[in-house]
Amino acid sequence: METHISCLFPEILAMIFSYLDVRDKGRVAQVCIAWRDASYHKSVWRGVEAKLHLRRANPSLFPSLQARGIRRVQILSLRRSLSYVIQGMPNIESLNLSGCYNLTDNGLGHAFVQEIPSLRVLNLSLCKQITDSSLGRIAQYLKNLEVLELGGCSNITNTGLLLIAWGLHRLKSLNLRSCRHVSDVGIGHLAGMTRSAAEGCLNLEYLTLQDCQKLTDLSLKHISKGLTKLRVLNLSFCGGISDAGMIHLSHMASLWSLNLRSCDNISDTGTMHLAMGTLRLSGLDVSFCDKIGDQTLAYIAQGLYQLKSLSLCSCHISDDGINRMVRQMHELRTLNIGQCVRITDKGLELIADHLTQLAGIDLYGCTKITKRGLERITQLPCLKVLNLGLWQMTESEKVSKP
Repeated sequence: METHISCLFPEILAMIFSYLDVRDKGRVAQVCIAWRDASYHKSVWRGVEAKLHLRRANPSLFPSLQARGIRRVQILSLRRSLSYVIQGMPNIESLNLSGCYNLTDNGLGHAFVQEIPSLRVLNLSLCKQITDSSLGRIAQYLKNLEVLELGGCSNITNTGLLLIAWGLHRLKSLNLRSCRHVSDVGIGHLAGMTRSAAEGCLNLEYLTLQDCQKLTDLSLKHISKGLTKLRVLNLSFCGGISDAGMIHLSHMASLWSLNLRSCDNISDTGTMHLAMGTLRLSGLDVSFCDKIGDQTLAYIAQGLYQLKSLSLCSCHISDDGINRMVRQMHELRTLNIGQCVRITDKGLELIADHLTQLAGIDLYGCTKITKRGLERITQLPCLKVLNLGLWQMTESEKVSKP
């Protein structure tokens, strides 16, 4: 006797569909109600998240998802009106639209027509047609928003940040990666420097400004004065900031992670300013900063010795710098020194002798290290991650290998 798959127990269907990727789950969900429910079985029972292709999906699906406890939705492709989701799930908590390239201000405007107090997380990353107009809607109707992702939304300007600063006072996390039009003026809005127009987002804890090329040290001054609760600051690829800007950041008591990766104007002097302040940083990344050398490691040992993660990839450091640092870095768990081509086995021996709590080390492209140094590193008691890309055994080591 032949049994149709739709007649199987929902749990068995869910188990079968669990082997499908998200795209195929979206397809089987359109076959019938039983398949639809089974394809999202895991999400339904946990009440966590639904991932949808908003194409031929029946609008009645959304109340059904809400009834099952779904509060977080990711839209994988958008060919229907976004308003179907918003109207069908009035208690939605998280909406992920990242990569929906055809989302426009008009489409978002039709969806956000009244307050949605439950929505806490909105991801619009790479929605490249979104402009300041949409941020006005968001600021007006999503007052309880705590996380806003705008990475790659290249049409956002300082006006949009003014609107955010006016309406989103509960915002804790903001990603502005590659928002090329954002300048010091916009950061001033966020930091409450224009109180007559906007209070600012003074509760921000996580701020990503990666690749915002118009920012200068003035932005860092605004941040240090107004965003005093900031914990994580990503300034990677911001070529306009310099050593002088580090003076502003050096007394931010709440800051515990700072990313300065590929900031071309940051040198040993900048790390000196950071080390001489009152920071209690847990993580610092100065990878690919061409002006960083051994002196930075000495400054870190003097004033930033509490670091748990340090990234120095492609910096001009040597064994001498390692020697000046390791004896004070008792809490260091992760050390990234990939492509630091002056590091030899002597540096690895110093690391192995003193950084006994190290759990991860990146040695990618460290071409002067040999089997002897690696044997010492692998004896670290807590080591779990070791990256050796581009390392090759020397001819003499190959000959001596049994």
